[in-house]
Amino acid sequence: MTTDFEDIFERMNRFLESAGLSRSLSETMAWAPLADMTETDDAYVIECELPGVKREDIDVEITEHELAITGEITEREREGVLRRRGRPVGRFEYRALLPTDVRADDVEAALSDGVLKVTIPKAKAAKPRHIEIQG
Repeated sequence: MTTDFEDIFERMNRFLESAGLSRSLSETMAWAPLADMTETDDAYVIECELPGVKREDIDVEITEHELAITGEITEREREGVLRRRGRPVGRFEYRALLPTDVRADDVEAALSDGVLKVTIPKAKAAKPRHIEIQG
């Protein structure tokens, strides 16, 4: 029975390679983790699912208009032959364009229970301001 599975996997690999999806190409492509972005009056909050990823394996960079969360999940050692993969491995990348100027120096990031939470305060100019009408 084991040889039947190996034969199927080998045929599938040959098919993917003939379709232009070689192993080396698919291994270098980054995948995007699931994430939500919410906006409050004061900040943008991004919650990115990264279960099992260590904080030292995550890089968070921000510019005035873009957030980038990148890193890599390495294949863990296991015994036996992997027959089905449901969890991603390799490089990941999440990017979000921010619609207004932000205070990049005040960004905070925290990793808890496999969720990376990045809080990006808005610049003062981005906040709504009430204007009194003189009369």
